[in-house]
Amino acid sequence: MMNALSKLPSVSHLLTHDRIEALVEAHGRAVITGLIRDQLASAREAGRNGAPIPDESSLIEDVSAAAQAQALPRLRPVFNLTGTVLHTNLGRASLPEEAIAALVEAARNPCALEYDIEQGGRGDRDDVVEQLLCELTGAEAATVVNNNAAAVFLLLNTLAHKKKVVVSRGELVEIGGAFRVPDIMKRAGAKLVEVGTTNRTHLRDFDGAISPRTGMFMKVHTSNYAIEGFTHAVPEHELATLAHEHELPFAVDLGSGTLTDLERWGLPHEPTPRESIEAGADLVTFSGDKLLGGPQVGMLVGRRDLIAQIKQNPLKRALRVGKLTLASLEAVLRLYRDPDRLSQRLTTLQQLTRPEAEIREAAQRLLPELKSALDAWPVDVEIVPLRSQIGSGSLPVDRLPSAGLAVRPQGRSGSVLNHLEARLRRLPKPVVGRIEDGALLLDLRCLPPEQEANFTAQLDLPQTPTR
Repeated sequence: MMNALSKLPSVSHLLTHDRIEALVEAHGRAVITGLIRDQLASAREAGRNGAPIPDESSLIEDVSAAAQAQALPRLRPVFNLTGTVLHTNLGRASLPEEAIAALVEAARNPCALEYDIEQGGRGDRDDVVEQLLCELTGAEAATVVNNNAAAVFLLLNTLAHKKKVVVSRGELVEIGGAFRVPDIMKRAGAKLVEVGTTNRTHLRDFDGAISPRTGMFMKVHTSNYAIEGFTHAVPEHELATLAHEHELPFAVDLGSGTLTDLERWGLPHEPTPRESIEAGADLVTFSGDKLLGGPQVGMLVGRRDLIAQIKQNPLKRALRVGKLTLASLEAVLRLYRDPDRLSQRLTTLQQLTRPEAEIREAAQRLLPELKSALDAWPVDVEIVPLRSQIGSGSLPVDRLPSAGLAVRPQGRSGSVLNHLEARLRRLPKPVVGRIEDGALLLDLRCLPPEQEANFTAQLDLPQTPTR
């Protein structure tokens, strides 16, 4: 065995090989040298355990494969065929082309981020989007932080630190990642006061909870679940009136948030910041990367004096956003100024309003391609009607008529589906579907026609599972 191990090439010898030199040119000498050492160490360990010793050619192949694997970015684009449009694990909203162009331009050049070009002095980065946000929401002022959880935290920490915040018991939501309203309040230094019951809360419940230590009323939009049946919630205008009678601020956390009436496109209604402002809310928080269709941000809009206090909080600097986020957000907000063309220009709205008939036509185009790619697999492929969901806690009980491809095993064993699902995830651009009711489902709502060729071009699936 020692003789066999002694025949392993040295690091310096392998570095002179033509293929290795090409890898060095592509990935750097330090990276490739480290990979060679790793492969030689693995070969020695395997040899000591009685495994065959790889030859030079095999070692070079292993180094090349390892270099290619390391070069793949961790943040990889994927085909979202899950049927969830705003998929939290897949990055939520896809940006429109206008936002992408603005982001690239900001990345490439110095920008007037905190520089007032007209006055020639220091500016405020919120100025990039504040005027647009005020125009679109009817608020007096606005500020932006890195997500809506941060917006809620900053609001509470600024205006209700060591004070009581009155919230309906039925609105104490938890969203993904264990974000819970009671926990955020506690961390922000506010004391939660629950009123009402899970399904019914009345104005008298809020009135009875007011004390000298009350800091604000807060309403939380239950965007990721719905309570139906014998229910009652206090309208925002009533809460605002009661809060203002006692000189208390009234804040609304909309969670997902949208800047337009989705009903005009046949989608379910989702409350907007403008509606809350017009109802008397002093502050409204909402997200940018969900129904709004922009980058990940949290926005606070409302009274000028309260926004000014929030911006003076030292935590605001810790939670602020950078120029790339602001550039893309500004571009998305500008699209909302032209509502007549919004559904053609905003990617999220395009996906949400895509007609079922158009999606079915895509399925018909792709069916023979997928059947051919899976010819060696013991599966059947067919077009099926599906129900997409909006996702990211938005309109949770509503489903969108869709269509896609269903892959079903020919035998009773469902292991072939797990094998195939994993194989699709290992494609150059991973394909992410879902296994449900004994089938691998590929919902085509979020696969635009211009990407179909890229999808089919990589469907090289020769690996055959055990029958």
